[in-house]
Amino acid sequence: MTTAAGADPWAIPPLFAQLVDDTSLLQPRSVAPGVDAVVSRYLSARDGRYGGLVGQLVCPVSRLPALVQELARSVPSRPVDVSLVVDTGLGAVPKALSTVFSRSSLLTPRTVETAAPPDVDAVWLERVSEFVPEDVVAVVEPRRPAELEPADISAWLGAVRRVAEHGCAPKLRCGGPRASDVPSVAEVEEFLHVVVDTGRPFTTLGLRQVVRSEHDHPRRHGILNLLVGVARALGGGDVREALESSDGTALAREISGMSERTVKGVRGLLSRCGAEPEPVPATQLVGLGLLA
Repeated sequence: MTTAAGADPWAIPPLFAQLVDDTSLLQPRSVAPGVDAVVSRYLSARDGRYGGLVGQLVCPVSRLPALVQELARSVPSRPVDVSLVVDTGLGAVPKALSTVFSRSSLLTPRTVETAAPPDVDAVWLERVSEFVPEDVVAVVEPRRPAELEPADISAWLGAVRRVAEHGCAPKLRCGGPRASDVPSVAEVEEFLHVVVDTGRPFTTLGLRQVVRSEHDHPRRHGILNLLVGVARALGGGDVREALESSDGTALAREISGMSERTVKGVRGLLSRCGAEPEPVPATQLVGLGLLA
């Protein structure tokens, strides 16, 4: 994780490059910051000292007109990588993509994300694929039922596998306004084994911290926990211990010791982490010695 001699001393290590998406616009409108505030913060972070951490700006299709208007006013130094979240039906996707493509100086479409029923099948997934161009990644979130029995967990994991095998990127919801939005450690562990088995990249939503805390109720998952968990899943290690750990120093030490091959493997699976309310956790990573 160290910077090679002669390289940019401010460079972001490959494990964290463009890792953290800003999902602020997905919050309920009653509590969400205004589009102007989100755009200002996003552009400031992306163009700032730790801008290499910044991933995509995640925007519901229903808020795209407001985002375009604000970006036109802000005049970004380069186009914003945007992830469109379907909240008004798949039929609205072509118009939304047309809007984004027509404003190429402001936006670059990277992903289209949509939720799916737990019983998602190939017919439904093929319909999604028809709406998403080949150079844009289709992300599908099989929603976990609020009350999970063993059969429900199996059905959810089966849906995750079908999404991955169809060629879409599964999404793992790690948090939200309801306690049930936070999956258990066992559920996250099983999810990681499925994506490792299929070899398909996945994304996350709802992360709020770098390291899992003992004081949260429910206890929320951390970005470093997931990164180490993926590495261990790839290497046959103890995934659950990594996901349960609240020892940031130990997690950072393990990350610092990752080989280049391991880093490529981890980021080949965990492509993006959706985070809020502070999307760029640079200060915490600096404190753990993972950023200069």
